[in-house]
Amino acid sequence: MSKKRAREILSRLAHSIPHPAVELRHNNAYELLIATILSAQCTDERVNQVTPVLFERWPEPALLDAAAREEVEEVIRSTGFYRNKARSIQECSHHLVQRFGGQVPSKMADLVSLPGVGRKTANLILGECFGVPGVIVDTHVLRVSARLGLTRAEQAESVESDLQKLIPKKDWTLGSSRLLLHGRYVCLAKKPRCSECCLASVCSFGGKIDLVANSDG
Repeated sequence: MSKKRAREILSRLAHSIPHPAVELRHNNAYELLIATILSAQCTDERVNQVTPVLFERWPEPALLDAAAREEVEEVIRSTGFYRNKARSIQECSHHLVQRFGGQVPSKMADLVSLPGVGRKTANLILGECFGVPGVIVDTHVLRVSARLGLTRAEQAESVESDLQKLIPKKDWTLGSSRLLLHGRYVCLAKKPRCSECCLASVCSFGGKIDLVANSDG
């Protein structure tokens, strides 16, 4: 993948999605951190239905850390895997209190040391809450990057490295956020909307041809 073609892809996405926004509702880094952990194998919409109750009852890490586990489980039950998630968000809160004075840290190494936090979540927090550029790689970014030929890698960290080389550092957060949203709403896993895609003419993904043919018949 040439940087020129990557720039064209990013330019089209910037026109299509000028203001990419994090769809997990939050008021601060703590809320976004907890919401992101809850979003694993769950839709942002569902998480957004749960977090207002969660943060009203436990608006800071110390309170969530001290909460009864069964009460936390009940509040987040509808997000799925609620027992594991309750343990993760309480352990994460415990680390925030014990190691970082109840504040979400602003360094990658510190963030990924927290229970339930990987590089995807850390890059999201860094970019959204601290203005530190980071390439967010979730399942959508993995899929879209592969289909567009932006990477041949399959592991998230390798894809992150490849995208860092193609996207100017100042645009890491915005660029990867646009790839994510494009994957969520256009370049779908099973039925990509190729006929509606702003990248159709620069994408060699084979599924596009079949879909266009089917729409004509």
